[in-house]
Amino acid sequence: MARGLPSTASLARFCQKLNRLKPLEESAMETSLQRCLSTLDLTLLGLGGMVGSGLYVLTGTVAKEMAGPAVLLSFALAAVASLLSGLCYAEFGARLPRTGSAYLFTYVSMGELWAFLIGWNVLLEYLIGGAAVARAWSGYLDSMFGHRIHNFTQAHIGTWQVPLLAHYPDFLAAAIVLLASAFISCGARVSSWLNHTFTVISLLLILFIIILGFVLARPQNWSAEEGGFAPFGFSGIMAGTATCFYAFVGFDVIAASSEEARNPKRAVPIAISVSLGLAAGAYILVSAVLTLMVPWHSLNPNSALADAFYRRGYSWAGFIVAAGSICTMNTVLLSSLFSLPRIVYAMAVDGLFFQVFARVHPRTQVPLAGIAVFGSLMSLLALLLDLEALVQFLSIGTLLAYTFVATSILVLRFQKSPPSSSPSPASPSPRVKEYHSFSDHAQLVGTNQASASEPGQLRPALRPYLGFLGRCSPGAAVAWALSILVASAITLACVLVFGDSVLHLPNWGYILLLLLSSVTFLLSLFILGVHEQQRKDTFQIPMVPLTPALSILLNICLMLKLSYLTWVRVSIWLLIGLAVYFCYGIWHSKQNRQEPPELTTSHYVVFPSTNLEESVQTVQPPTQEPSPTEQPTSP
Repeated sequence: MARGLPSTASLARFCQKLNRLKPLEESAMETSLQRCLSTLDLTLLGLGGMVGSGLYVLTGTVAKEMAGPAVLLSFALAAVASLLSGLCYAEFGARLPRTGSAYLFTYVSMGELWAFLIGWNVLLEYLIGGAAVARAWSGYLDSMFGHRIHNFTQAHIGTWQVPLLAHYPDFLAAAIVLLASAFISCGARVSSWLNHTFTVISLLLILFIIILGFVLARPQNWSAEEGGFAPFGFSGIMAGTATCFYAFVGFDVIAASSEEARNPKRAVPIAISVSLGLAAGAYILVSAVLTLMVPWHSLNPNSALADAFYRRGYSWAGFIVAAGSICTMNTVLLSSLFSLPRIVYAMAVDGLFFQVFARVHPRTQVPLAGIAVFGSLMSLLALLLDLEALVQFLSIGTLLAYTFVATSILVLRFQKSPPSSSPSPASPSPRVKEYHSFSDHAQLVGTNQASASEPGQLRPALRPYLGFLGRCSPGAAVAWALSILVASAITLACVLVFGDSVLHLPNWGYILLLLLSSVTFLLSLFILGVHEQQRKDTFQIPMVPLTPALSILLNICLMLKLSYLTWVRVSIWLLIGLAVYFCYGIWHSKQNRQEPPELTTSHYVVFPSTNLEESVQTVQPPTQEPSPTEQPTSP
């Protein structure tokens, strides 16, 4: 037994390192990046990231293959789910104005390993998304010139018949990615100016499509003779919603850019709300006029809008749409290239990714190495890969990030500050000061303070009626309720999505399972709701815990509607990410370098745990101060 104790302690210490939290600096406004973006800049940046290739490619694909004219309902549901997630991003972006977006939000609330995996997912999302936009950009330009570029490439290079690879290399798509990377490397102001220009053109083009489209509308295209409004039923609408999520992934560029905003506490919430509302309206109206202009089953998925005007005899309008769509896709490409190196920069600054990406150019104040490396990688993907089948892959990465951000909101809302204490002579004072500064922001649950109004405590007015919850150790009821909430959301989503067709249950069994999972979900919501929450002077989501809980449930439902191949692909990518983390990130983590071996583990929050205030064990500090030359141990 004695021999087993050291290995058990080492394993516990190793597991604690996976869940360590990122402390926040005392001044969240200090940054090596340039704070030069206004509220309008952020709004147009988010709008440009959302209204792009999804409008010109995704609308036709979802309408023809998944939802029919009910594609507008798919976009509406996707917009609601995105708005719920957008509010979560807005609260975090206003509270933590640092680059990193979902990666940072997860790091300060749920732990290092989860944060790395979310950041790893977001990297792939931006890489594939930018490459897909570049190929769509190339395809629209090629169609304007009668497919001469396509024919020339095939005639002189030939075609390939390899799975996942394109039929021919797209040199135009690769070149546009490299050109956009060059503009992005000039600085945030240049990127913002380009985005403004293309976004204004995009908005004018959308107005043109909506006005002329309603003039050419034929209501009989929604009639039963053409298949009806929802030919694929509710299942088709939900499948379309899961894919339409790709259209709204651009709003997180606002949170990723909050470190370069002049007044992030005000600008980030406004920019996210306004850009999401405008993008949702554009998608719903454009999808409506598209399916009213021509029958949904005759749409051309590759260039649906331009083709619809051509077929109605308005060739000039089709040319304008094709030309304008290229400008619109530029905004999405710029958005992806703007956000991608900043996520890499945030991970590199924290030591979880290679340090070369943490360097900022002294003149332009942008992470130049990240732009060069990942811009080149995106260009290579656009050159070689057939990306049409990976749209769902993008959606699942986004949905995973949204789910973790919503869960992080619940974790932080019910946390409170530990009591301030003077550091003992034996403890390393600089590190203690760092963790105290973290308490001013992230606010861990679980101290012996007895204030009735502190987050995580039962509301005083309800103690006479819910005394059994008050008898629990501080934070225990909240931790268990949060864990049960996530588990019941997964169960309820499985019941709603798969129903009795997959589960093969009798009707009474299906109804019983639905009721049990629903009651459990609502009960966990009730337990969270009767506890005190943090109150901040920055933007906060209304109706917590209901709003983030609905976001979690809806995101899980949409993920379950994606194909099993999508889950296989994301599992492979996550396994690669785990290899990178355990071979590099965990050893070079900034938290690992700053953490002495004797540091008490009470600074960690293990999620989920029986008590948010507790850690696994508390190690007493040594009686003698460690030598200045002593190096921290590796995990």
